[in-house]
Amino acid sequence: MLEQMETIEKDALAALEAAKDSAALAAWKTARLGRSSPLSVFLGDLGKLPPADRPQAGKRGNEIKRALEAAYAAREEILKAQELAHALHGERLDVTLPGRPVRHGRLHPSSLVLRRIYAVWADMGFQIYRSPNVELDDNNFTLLNIPPHHPARDMWDTFYTTNPRVLLRTHTSPGQIHAMREYAPDPVRVILPGMCFRYEQITARSEIQFHQVEGLAVGPGITFANLKATLADFARRMWGEKVGARFRADHFPFTEPSLEMDIECFVCGGKGCPVCKYSGWLEILGAGMVHPTVLRNGGYDPKVFSGFAFGMGPERIAMLRHGIEDIRNFWANDLRFLEQF
Repeated sequence: MLEQMETIEKDALAALEAAKDSAALAAWKTARLGRSSPLSVFLGDLGKLPPADRPQAGKRGNEIKRALEAAYAAREEILKAQELAHALHGERLDVTLPGRPVRHGRLHPSSLVLRRIYAVWADMGFQIYRSPNVELDDNNFTLLNIPPHHPARDMWDTFYTTNPRVLLRTHTSPGQIHAMREYAPDPVRVILPGMCFRYEQITARSEIQFHQVEGLAVGPGITFANLKATLADFARRMWGEKVGARFRADHFPFTEPSLEMDIECFVCGGKGCPVCKYSGWLEILGAGMVHPTVLRNGGYDPKVFSGFAFGMGPERIAMLRHGIEDIRNFWANDLRFLEQF
């Protein structure tokens, strides 16, 4: 019996010494210490021995098991050290080679245009004013001289919430009310960038979400001439000193008088091309003098204060500048489009 156990130990140690890598070591552990190993089978059959021989056999069997486990741990450390040394020598890394370049992200084309617009208006003394995307009907329409059931509301297809008084803003103009009520009766010069939402069919020229940049200046003695001069200066700063500008009469409920501003096509220089539809001009923004009703709703006395407001679409400017024909590209998350900028 004892001779059998000594043989098991001797064979196991010899096989362990012959294990030259981690795979062979793992196979040895299964064969010599696993449930089906000779030692485990022997210890499982102790009950078949005479009662007088069982204590000695069990003691010796456990000693051999502990000895094999210790020998396995020692051999494992040796093999790990050998494999590490081999890897360091045979798979040596040349640290002088250039590393893999890190791919940097880039700004979205809308963000690029927005940042340019921010910089221009900041140089002209306007500060950025943030207003909420979710608005009250009063701020979005009524306080902007568009009362309930007014036909001007048909200009905007609106996302209402379950509360009919709450909606996703259709334009950035309600920010005028927030800004005026915060600063009144002091003069104010702000731009109000942000996202707008309209319940429209998605096409190459229209989206349900888009950016706008609203502008507002209120103070004593502001005139229509100030509005035209300011917008003309913005155009020169944005597109170059030689750019031409023209103004056309228009109508908005919250401004009176109102206008549309065109600039000379910066693609063809006013000669006519597909971008400007061969007119030589590009429509950039709408503007006008703040309506007295809107001034009064914002907390200013229209007999003392006057002001102007304007609004432009960064995506439209980007489309014109880069010849982008489908506004859906801005929200499609297609890297083939985004990596061009």
